[in-house]
Amino acid sequence: MAKTTWEYKVSYVDFRGRISSEGVEFVRQPGEHRTGFVKRYLDTMGQEGWEVSAVHPLIRRETSYFILKRPGTAAQKEG
Repeated sequence: MAKTTWEYKVSYVDFRGRISSEGVEFVRQPGEHRTGFVKRYLDTMGQEGWEVSAVHPLIRRETSYFILKRPGTAAQKEG
């Protein structure tokens, strides 16, 4: 039986209007609600095969780390 490997992504989420992950910024659009902004990000990540596996709230209000995962690629399994 093949062993499942996972690929991970950590995203810093500031619900006031910015998400940062691996040097890429995702910014809230003018007039966009906070929940709609985060949902748009999660929908985008979902289309790329990512799913949220954990949320780590930070002490500072309205910020969290989202840990996302997806099955690893064949290249990762071989390495």
